[in-house]
Amino acid sequence: MALLHVDFFSDVLGMCMQMDVILPQQTKGQIGMEGRKSGGKIPTLYLLHGMSDDHTIWQRRTSIERYVSELGIAVVMPTTHLGWYTNMAWGNRYQTYISKELPEICRSFFNNLSEKREDNYAAGLSMGGYGALKLGLSASESFGYAASLSGGLDVVQLCNKLETEEEKHFWQGIFGPIDQIENSTNDLFAEAVRLKESGKPLPKLYMWCGTEDFLYDHNVKMKAHLTKLGYDLRYEEGPGDHQWKYWDENIQNVLKWLMENRRNNQ
Repeated sequence: MALLHVDFFSDVLGMCMQMDVILPQQTKGQIGMEGRKSGGKIPTLYLLHGMSDDHTIWQRRTSIERYVSELGIAVVMPTTHLGWYTNMAWGNRYQTYISKELPEICRSFFNNLSEKREDNYAAGLSMGGYGALKLGLSASESFGYAASLSGGLDVVQLCNKLETEEEKHFWQGIFGPIDQIENSTNDLFAEAVRLKESGKPLPKLYMWCGTEDFLYDHNVKMKAHLTKLGYDLRYEEGPGDHQWKYWDENIQNVLKWLMENRRNNQ
């Protein structure tokens, strides 16, 4: 594998940004693992971080490079600060950046990355789980698969529980007036309905959450909603709360799910 630390400029955000990128490499002499290249254009996983973290966190808390070494896929790990992968009410256009500009930048730097929707995946944890499903539901023409681990998926419920004025100011800066979040483009439940009714291609979805996680009810509610709408969803849960030992384990299950679908599509 090749690991690249990339500093670049975003026109959408108007500032310098960072991403770490894992690229597949055919190797035989590495101790403990073997690297593989993909035949043809390379599928790409956009792997998203949570609220307290940045583009380095998946490498610092998991063995993601080792997990993908034999899969022949690229992994793009961007930073998006505390923008919740949205076009913020009072801030930057992170949704436009992550769904449109970033893939274009990546393909301009690494022109062997595939443009096909079935070769482009999104996954993330917590805030990044929300961001991954948002990419799948709002940019399904570009992302064929999306996976959420312990996702903060119900931002309406999240914001309705705010107590202090400081908290309300923070979240309104992201999503806008709290009483207008429901049915907006930031409401994933509404986005799932709109996509279903649009006739556009639907992404295949994966969700996992620990049964002791404080976001568990978000995930159970979303599972019921997506199932009722007829989405192709694999939902899994198990003992666990909101911490890395569970995400390290379950990102491996996400990769297995992606590879199963990839083989089925070949």
